[in-house]
Amino acid sequence: MASPHTAPPYRDRAHAGRLLAGALAAYRDHPDLLVLALPRGGVAVGREVARELRAPLDILVVRKLGYPGHEEYAMGAIASGGVRVMNPLPGAAPQPQAVAAVVAREEAELARREQLYRSQRPAIGIMGRSVIVVDDGLATGATLQAAVLAIRQQRPRHLVVAVPVGSAQGCRSLEGEAVEVVCLACPEDFGAVSQWYRHFPQATDEEVRRLLDDAHQERRPQ
Repeated sequence: MASPHTAPPYRDRAHAGRLLAGALAAYRDHPDLLVLALPRGGVAVGREVARELRAPLDILVVRKLGYPGHEEYAMGAIASGGVRVMNPLPGAAPQPQAVAAVVAREEAELARREQLYRSQRPAIGIMGRSVIVVDDGLATGATLQAAVLAIRQQRPRHLVVAVPVGSAQGCRSLEGEAVEVVCLACPEDFGAVSQWYRHFPQATDEEVRRLLDDAHQERRPQ
């Protein structure tokens, strides 16, 4: 893992994706490589990684489970395939009925995004492939832990978690989960993902669809 930066090193998500692709250059032109991006913010990063590595791009929809009333703090995450990871803060476990309400809401949003983003395209098969799962940053690690579990259910040959920046604690939490963790900056004084980008707008559904459509068109046989 790289040494921590002292100033925002990334202009935007696309710039971060190109730098991340450089750290993954050994996988370029790998015949069974698949890049999986986590919407929304991870898709702009994953688009550049897939382009530079000349690999297909697909999505894996994962939803953070926020504490009721304090949604910015994650108590867990869910992912496609019925995967759920719970990692509540010590002494802060919410009531079961409150958890159930959050899970139901996020499951509905997960299904909506799956349908919207794919535009009738089926998911690319994971079994037996080398998979790089990409996001724009890693805070607690709960979201990517859910992603790793969902991917492993489909038996990839090799699995890499790759992010431009992550908290040192979050990166450590994944080292026992994934075969390989690639994190360009893993500071102890992490703060928030947005602090590591000079331009970090909220990613939109329209942007995700456009990036996926562009990636699909780029790889179509001429």
